[in-house]
Amino acid sequence: MAQQTNLKKGDFSQGSIPKTVLRLGIPIALAEIVHVLYNIVDRIFIGHIPGIGTAALSGVGIAFPLISLIGAFANLCGTGGNPLCSIARGEGDNERARRILETAFTMLLIFSALLTVILFVFAGPILSAMGGDEETLPYALQYFRIYVAGTVFVLISLGMNPFINGMGFTKIGMGTVIIGAALNIALDPLFIFVLGMGVKGAALATVISQFVSSVWVIRFLTGPKTLLPISRLHLDMQEVPRIFKLGSTGFMFRFSNSIAQTVVNLTLKTFGGAASTLYIGAFSIINSMREVISQPINGINQASVPVMSFNYGARNYDRVKKAIRFMICAALTYNVLAWIFVFTHPAQLIRMFSTDTALIETAIPCLHIYYAAYFMMSFQTGGQNTFVALNKPKYALFFSMLRKLILIVPLTIILPRIGFGVMGVFYAEMLSQIIGASLCSIVMYFRIYKRLPAENGQPSEV
Repeated sequence: MAQQTNLKKGDFSQGSIPKTVLRLGIPIALAEIVHVLYNIVDRIFIGHIPGIGTAALSGVGIAFPLISLIGAFANLCGTGGNPLCSIARGEGDNERARRILETAFTMLLIFSALLTVILFVFAGPILSAMGGDEETLPYALQYFRIYVAGTVFVLISLGMNPFINGMGFTKIGMGTVIIGAALNIALDPLFIFVLGMGVKGAALATVISQFVSSVWVIRFLTGPKTLLPISRLHLDMQEVPRIFKLGSTGFMFRFSNSIAQTVVNLTLKTFGGAASTLYIGAFSIINSMREVISQPINGINQASVPVMSFNYGARNYDRVKKAIRFMICAALTYNVLAWIFVFTHPAQLIRMFSTDTALIETAIPCLHIYYAAYFMMSFQTGGQNTFVALNKPKYALFFSMLRKLILIVPLTIILPRIGFGVMGVFYAEMLSQIIGASLCSIVMYFRIYKRLPAENGQPSEV
């Protein structure tokens, strides 16, 4: 009886598309908001440490590309395995769906072991090469070495939660994030200020919280209530390359983000002069703000993926088209409102992270340029999520690389050298949003959307 209920819960072939996406998406969005708070609460508290706040915040900003790189491996397995799992369920092949789930879980454990050893041993040279100096490197090392010790907890909670959401258990998925976030928010002030551990305390609070979240995930996925229980550690060598192929877009999104952030930090250090620490701190704040602002609609985007994947596997192409339209329209509405809010309340948003007057004055003009074309990201994320959901890895991989590696990195290097100075770093982000989103949405529309038949049947070759 429980199995029948679970099967019905994961069936996205019936009902209103907007209602189905919202039913899945609202818990995911709430979880994503909390997850971002989970990630940035360290930076908020660190920025308010008396005497060292700005330097410590900049130090964590130096380490952030490596932290993002760890998350890239969770994306590889989560965004690679979850759509394949949903497509298999849509085709009625639950045994294959479970093999995909178990393979992704085993891959995460292998990645965890490798990353922990490599990053812990070489943290110093890597962070130094990424822009750490005598002022910021000590804080970057203090935070990162403790954080990397909890890599396995990060990968399990981030990498397996998409499977929980993809099966329709979005409240359980929300619990993964809320439990860890609540604990992190409670432990941060205790460790940082009460126990006087400073930056180390922030990292330790995060690791403990991630451990609890990972236990929650494993307990559910090995328990009786899940649709596809994990019963063994197993690598299906037919599924591994498929997960790699489709998950490469999620991996490259994070990986390219790490590369871009490193180039940005190095460029800010070069062109920022005596104020370079302020500019790196400003970029860290703006990046953190973007995480918070983007997460509510990311929940809707994430919820749309299993709905599109399931109906694509079931050949309900009219429902796939409806899901694409709803996803993009919802994103555009939200992002325009967010764009207006950022432009009308910049100082208030920045003060969440620091009360340093010089840092606030530095960050405001940077923020205005960085967010100038933010609403265009509705089309970028809509296109990329469609490519992932419909198992089109070549398109997904290319457009995940386009904005960060092909556009932002060269523009960040070139613009400061042709008259834009240090502000060229922030103009690079604005231009990449316009160009990347335009190209991604055009290709998605003509190569994918228009080739899906209006009624159920065989789609045109893409």
